[in-house]
Amino acid sequence: MYDMTDSEAILRGVLDRWKAAVDEHEPQRVAAQFTEDALFQGLHPYSVGRPGIAAYYASQPLGLTAEYRILETRRPADDLVLGYLSVDFSFTDRPTLGVNLGVLVRRGEEDWYISYYQVSQPS
Repeated sequence: MYDMTDSEAILRGVLDRWKAAVDEHEPQRVAAQFTEDALFQGLHPYSVGRPGIAAYYASQPLGLTAEYRILETRRPADDLVLGYLSVDFSFTDRPTLGVNLGVLVRRGEEDWYISYYQVSQPS
């Protein structure tokens, strides 16, 4: 049995790196937080793999920042952590956009990486 704090610590490790890269508008560094074959669904059409993820974040406006809050975690296997989050994306020229985010992070050879990412807008 896994402790919820262990799962949260794993998610925070990955998501803190993701957030720092988003906040600094470094699309290649954002994409490096994902597995090579990651399934990515932002608010635009989905993509598979790091090149599509980098292109998505390169298209985001300068000054975009992200603040996240982990709402739920599950540990379906030793090398997987599922997370459900609330994320606020802030912009310099428009109101903050609040979204729900589901992620699945997977342990790789060196670290944990996002292998599935899906954003939805709250109803």
